Amino acid sequence: MTEVSKHIIDQFGAIAYNRHAGTQPGVVFLCGHGSDMNGSKAMHLEAWAQRRGQSFLRFDYSGHGQSDGDFLQTNISDWTRDTINMIDAHTDGPQIVVGSSLGGWLMLNLALARPARIAALVGVAAAPDFTEELIWNPLDEAAKAGFQASGQISFENPYADDPVVYPYHLIEDGRQHLRLQAPLPITVPVRLLHGIQDAEVPWQTATRLADQLQSDDVAVLLDKTATHRFSEPRQLAQLERVLDELVSLIANTSPGI
Repeated sequence: MTEVSKHIIDQFGAIAYNRHAGTQPGVVFLCGHGSDMNGSKAMHLEAWAQRRGQSFLRFDYSGHGQSDGDFLQTNISDWTRDTINMIDAHTDGPQIVVGSSLGGWLMLNLALARPARIAALVGVAAAPDFTEELIWNPLDEAAKAGFQASGQISFENPYADDPVVYPYHLIEDGRQHLRLQAPLPITVPVRLLHGIQDAEVPWQTATRLADQLQSDDVAVLLDKTATHRFSEPRQLAQLERVLDELVSLIANTSPGI
């Protein structure tokens, strides 16, 4: 079992993480909502990075996995803060950021906050604006009123017996970070991988995000059979190929790497 390190963010507690030193560009994995740094994609990419000798960082946001915090009390702003803190404290040089689902939203926030540190982005079933577009907007007026009055709403969980609970403050906070509404001044290479069978986040989200990115080097890669998890062997192999390409691209265009 890999030993977990802890990073203290003043007033907010400890963030659990695992970092492997290696060459640049480094790779950072951002997990999905309610997931953690020990998920199948994170562990697969860590093994890939170790084979290549690339530096690699994975961590749990506040309220997730082994980090401090209450899951239902944290939100997009908190997880963005965590991500920026971890990049600042535990990476050096250019980074390729791989964001899964929620992580695909946080990688955009990170790229906007630390543009000089981000060499490329890879979204895997990226879910920017999911709080507004996939939770709030589909509700009728009665359901919205009930959500506001009770402070939370529950939906069936496709991956577990217990329902997924969303607090209303997550919706309010998410409105400060909407990324599909206007052009995004992100100019690095971006690859957006998405499954056409994704029942949680429509694959059209990837094409909409591509339209908003100012980068000219954006590719949307759709898998006809992939679900939201995008973690079957063939899909993980595709993710490896994308990262191999980006590492080579960045190493050949960045002096000193």
